[in-house]
Amino acid sequence: QVLLVESGGGLVQAHGSLRLSCTVSGRSLSTFVMGWFRQRPGKEREFVASITRSGDTTYYEESEKDRLTISRDNAANTVYLQIDSLKPEDTAVYYCAAGYAFEINPSPDGYDYWGQGTQVTVSS
Repeated sequence: QVLLVESGGGLVQAHGSLRLSCTVSGRSLSTFVMGWFRQRPGKEREFVASITRSGDTTYYEESEKDRLTISRDNAANTVYLQIDSLKPEDTAVYYCAAGYAFEINPSPDGYDYWGQGTQVTVSS
């Protein structure tokens, strides 16, 4: 059974930074393309970032890419999302996702496993 567990969320002030973690168990992280999504209050789940199996290629939501860094440590079975210059609009539940696809994918349909999410609340 593949499990994804996110951590690192919480209440943070605007203009600060946050690093979210997602630990995968049940199968080697290197098996998966990984992605981060978020769901803001009253909104649909939206793509944030994704990374290839080896970590050599990343892909970001275009309007946010200057504030985001996705990375992975396959030996530690963990993927990370760094968010800088936080804004109140970043308030959301952040989900990590794992997929068997060969290419990174901004669509939720491209992922096979999901974590339960971690809440990020940014105060102004």
